[in-house]
Amino acid sequence: MKWRRVLLKLSGEAFAGEAGYGIDGAVVQRLAKEVVEVARDCKVDVAIVVGGGNIWRGMSGAGAGMDRAQADYMGMLATVINALALQDTLEQLEQPTRVMSAIHMAQVAEPYIRRRAIRHLEKGRVVIFAGGTGNPFFTTDTTAALRAVEIEADVLLKGTHSGTDGIYTADPKTEPEATKLDEVTYLEVLNQGLRAMDSTAITLCMDNDLPIVMFDLMGEGNVRAIVEGGTIGTLVR
Repeated sequence: MKWRRVLLKLSGEAFAGEAGYGIDGAVVQRLAKEVVEVARDCKVDVAIVVGGGNIWRGMSGAGAGMDRAQADYMGMLATVINALALQDTLEQLEQPTRVMSAIHMAQVAEPYIRRRAIRHLEKGRVVIFAGGTGNPFFTTDTTAALRAVEIEADVLLKGTHSGTDGIYTADPKTEPEATKLDEVTYLEVLNQGLRAMDSTAITLCMDNDLPIVMFDLMGEGNVRAIVEGGTIGTLVR
């Protein structure tokens, strides 16, 4: 395997499927099968950060006049709902799983403790990080970068759900002449404003020399192909 420990970032919108909101059980089942395949068959440590955009997005609440911090906390709670749904599906597939939340809710999730998370991974458990960083004003992209660095992951896999299979020179949906980039540097992403992750997440990865692979999450088998060294999506390093 090219990567021995990965952090997979799943957007909340991916959970919604074609409906655009809520949780589509069939989509979660397919994503869970891919995770199990990588964790069990490839013997790779897998950690996951889930978003909550299918239920609530803090920026939308702030745009509607809600206090931004309050709206972000609501978004963090939405990520816990998605994490529990994914955990249940993974355990139906007999994959040991732990949900660790940055917001304490002892009845449904463990508190996030770095050393405990690493120990879970070493024991072959999939660890799902929920509750964002526990602080408002940070996206789940930044959470993914932070957790990846903390658990000493080899790579951050950023899965997209909108049909875009990597980073392009422009938005391919509005500019057909946009070209896909197979590999870019962190500084190119920041300086050229390429659509990848937010600048805080990119900078954190750059400071800690953590490579990022941005790829189409909905492409079947993509996660395993990346772990095995396939050229999928766009590599940022």
